[in-house]
Amino acid sequence: MAGDIERIKRQEAELVFDRFDETVAFEIGSAIRERALAENLPIVIDIRLWDRALFYAALPGSTAINANWARRKINVVRMFLKSTYRMVLEQDRPDRTFKVGEGLDPADYVLAGGGFPIRVANAGVVGVIAVSGLPERQDHEVIVAALCAHLGLDAGALALSAAAAN
Repeated sequence: MAGDIERIKRQEAELVFDRFDETVAFEIGSAIRERALAENLPIVIDIRLWDRALFYAALPGSTAINANWARRKINVVRMFLKSTYRMVLEQDRPDRTFKVGEGLDPADYVLAGGGFPIRVANAGVVGVIAVSGLPERQDHEVIVAALCAHLGLDAGALALSAAAAN
């Protein structure tokens, strides 16, 4: 997992949209939902621009806790404009909270993988895709695989190392 931070930076740099709208959100959200149904993944999927939600689904086995974790991950992406799993690795804080000096309330912000920035070419980060319900590395990987498929990129080339999921 030593190279994961650099790999996530590469994911963030390469998983960029020419445009992102309601149709794109629905296509990606639906693809994640179909995978979750096929693999019995008990997840919540939340895709939003900064001003509104575009796609939301709660799969069998997910709970309100997963929705709350997704909300907190969304807040982290909005604040730092980068993947929450990258933040987990960079911050290296087992208590899942930010340093006291950051002033981020743990009721609203969490260090947990599964939030990924929606980046549009020539616009920057415009929103977030959040998945919650699996181990954080898997939440992250579900999003990256769906983005690679949608953008026609090789998921294997952008995948994280084969280290055991946490």
